Amino acid sequence: MDQTTVFDWMDFAKKAINKDMLTREAALSVLHADDDELLPLMHAAFQVRRHFFGKKVKLNMILNAKSGLCPEDCGYCSQSIVSTAPVAKYTMLDKETLLAGAREAMNRKAGTYCIVASGRGPTEKELGQVIDAVKEIRETMPLKICACLGILSEEQASRLQTAGVHRYNHNLNTSRSHYGEITTTHSYDQRVETVDTVKRAGMSPCSGVIIGMGESDEEIVEMAYALRELDADSIPVNFLNAIPGTPLENNGRTPAIKALKVLALFRFLCPTKEIRVAGGREVNLRSMQPFALYAANSLFVGDYLTTPGQEITSDHQMIEDLGFEIELCAL
Repeated sequence: MDQTTVFDWMDFAKKAINKDMLTREAALSVLHADDDELLPLMHAAFQVRRHFFGKKVKLNMILNAKSGLCPEDCGYCSQSIVSTAPVAKYTMLDKETLLAGAREAMNRKAGTYCIVASGRGPTEKELGQVIDAVKEIRETMPLKICACLGILSEEQASRLQTAGVHRYNHNLNTSRSHYGEITTTHSYDQRVETVDTVKRAGMSPCSGVIIGMGESDEEIVEMAYALRELDADSIPVNFLNAIPGTPLENNGRTPAIKALKVLALFRFLCPTKEIRVAGGREVNLRSMQPFALYAANSLFVGDYLTTPGQEITSDHQMIEDLGFEIELCAL
């Protein structure tokens, strides 16, 4: 049955602007919408995006501050212990390199600099290295800083916040019901608890998902509801870039139209939150990347952890061609 005979996308937009929650049936209808409904669907998502964020786009830059050497078995990750992908392996970068990364983020017009390290959680030495760099960045550059260092204790979270870290990322990655298919060395509940620890420490919580890991549409809806309940301020929506040598290497790409429906779903269910079209956008959305910004209001510029991103001036040009505007950092 054609779902558009039952559901009105502009009604979804009005509900989202009023911060009313969609029913599960209505949420699932977004993913099941006929492909011919893509433009009306994205138009409705854009009404919500424009209401809360105007036509501004937040830019973020990632630095892979520690690569490989990870004891976790996450099936999507080229840095995990079960991966045979030929990735660089190095310990935590020194302070000067972290500072150079921050300067590069400024050059790329990014408002948020993301310091990311592989591993279950930071050692005392690693935490100290990040804290030293963060303090100097905060003193010398108008950047927001996001850290992603794995599972944190209350004490570690407090120290990062005191040092000046604005935001901490710890993705749910997938649904609770699908989690055991992706990772076994830590639990879904441990991820939720880390996000809660971040919130209690006074940092802004960032948590998102990876689409394309064998989950069902119902589980994608489950992810969106979970992040709404978790009240994550920033939600990166990644699309799997299947890397040879990882357990998920044979997973196909998410079709571009399906990826856009996912972004619309997250905008309707998390209307006031920063929705970031994140890793894998170049591979999965391909020529339809500009459409993503009608639902999302944020993206990464430059390379990801172990995979290349789009050339930076192309991202800047895409934003300009859409008639959108890069949002400069306001501390």
